[in-house]
Amino acid sequence: MTTYAIIVNQVIKRFGREKDNHWIKGVFRKWTSANGKNGNKPVEEENTGPVLALDTVSFQVKEGEIFGVLGPNGSGKSTLIRLMSTLLLPDEGQILVMGLDPVHRQIEVQQLINRVSVEASFFKKLSPMENLIYGARLYGMGGKEIRQRVVQILTRLGLEKRNIFNPMEEMSRGMQQKVAIARALLSRPKILLLDEPTTGLDPVSKREVQAVVMELKEQDGTTILLTTHDMNEAEVLCDRVAILHKGKLIALDTPEALKDLVPRMNGHKPSLEDVFIHLTGDKLKEEQKEDIESAQAMVRAITNADKLVEKESQPALEQ
Repeated sequence: MTTYAIIVNQVIKRFGREKDNHWIKGVFRKWTSANGKNGNKPVEEENTGPVLALDTVSFQVKEGEIFGVLGPNGSGKSTLIRLMSTLLLPDEGQILVMGLDPVHRQIEVQQLINRVSVEASFFKKLSPMENLIYGARLYGMGGKEIRQRVVQILTRLGLEKRNIFNPMEEMSRGMQQKVAIARALLSRPKILLLDEPTTGLDPVSKREVQAVVMELKEQDGTTILLTTHDMNEAEVLCDRVAILHKGKLIALDTPEALKDLVPRMNGHKPSLEDVFIHLTGDKLKEEQKEDIESAQAMVRAITNADKLVEKESQPALEQ
């Protein structure tokens, strides 16, 4: 019988947009009003309604599985991880983590998971050792064993021992990301949520991190949910891959099965990147065209508004 570590059921998450700048709104109204009198089509004010970050998303992650989530920026990947890690609440639907609802049993869920994100924070004046010991104490861990485990994990991730005791502010972004991953591994979580963990790492460091991820699955049976832009990484690491686009789940299967969705090109089997572009490319092009047209309309509006303001500020000449 299949046991699921994570169940996502019909989840919807909305975010409200910030209110537009009142000065810009006022200038736009004056400009559109003036253009309306001249017979030109006025620019409509941007809709300020809520943004649908996740739209009725459902899937299950098996225990001990590496489950990948792919998608362009703004597709809802990070929102999904924040919901699982109790940092956000769903507006509709339900998420279960090892059978527990993060909305009602936050503390219990937090004891089972750990999360690594691109924007990991540290005490920059402290060393990796000091930062990780502090993090371990938050999980009720301490003693000589933790210091040994910190050294073991960091050296496995490619950090030299001398760097383990130097201030974080002296380390590159890639090295700091390794420390973030080490911090997540300290508590030996049952579920590891990796939000683009290898972003900013050089090729060697990326492979070291990927090797550790595979070890966690094979030796510890850790369930791992991984979001990434690296198609090769997803293909190498993930048992199954979900593709999100504009908050919707548009595909879910093994990397090999997803490749069968795209016709062969010149007799060669498509890559996961080909699948990704095939499923999201046309839509992305349409969105980019709309964004360009909106930006051009805004530039024209601001230019004409400036002219209108300048004209109104000039003193009237006496006849």
